[in-house]
Amino acid sequence: MKVLLVIGHQNRSKTSFCHAIARTAVEGLRGGGHEVSYHDLYEEEFDPILPHEEIPKGAKRPPAIEAHCREVTAADGFVVVHPNWWGQPPAVLKGWVDRVFCEGVAFEFGEGGEVVELLRGKRAVVFTTSNTPREIELERFGDPLENLWKNCIFRFCGVTDFYRRNFESIVMSTPQQRREWLDEVRRVIAQHFPPGA
Repeated sequence: MKVLLVIGHQNRSKTSFCHAIARTAVEGLRGGGHEVSYHDLYEEEFDPILPHEEIPKGAKRPPAIEAHCREVTAADGFVVVHPNWWGQPPAVLKGWVDRVFCEGVAFEFGEGGEVVELLRGKRAVVFTTSNTPREIELERFGDPLENLWKNCIFRFCGVTDFYRRNFESIVMSTPQQRREWLDEVRRVIAQHFPPGA
């Protein structure tokens, strides 16, 4: 399988737990014989600002954006890794979605205005991290990231094989707990992207 992995985390020294998740996922994917396209959006200094001129279907886009779009089209699956910022992905990752999951790549509109899902048959795994304990997060805010990734983005584009795992509380976690979480990442990757699939 071809898997596109995208991480949006501001720590350019790559010592964050999000980076550890991404490295573990890449190792598991490659170890399972999958072809991985990897993008660290902060390291690449991805420009998240969507110019108005890029919005129409078939619009001319910069070569770097076109390359990302081709990877989305070619991918059999997606892995996304990021911290929870105010119930949202970091701006660089949201901007990546805005510019790359565009009309004509991830979806389009039919003659009657209905949504045509262009990513059907693909699968997605999203790993997020947060510092707020889970029970407090759910009580106060619900789970906006689950709805965003599962329904507003992936389901809208036709991806129904979806899994998300949030790891918390990062700030209070122990080294042992993090090792156990990374073991879980390995299991999730193996389950959703089986070797030889």
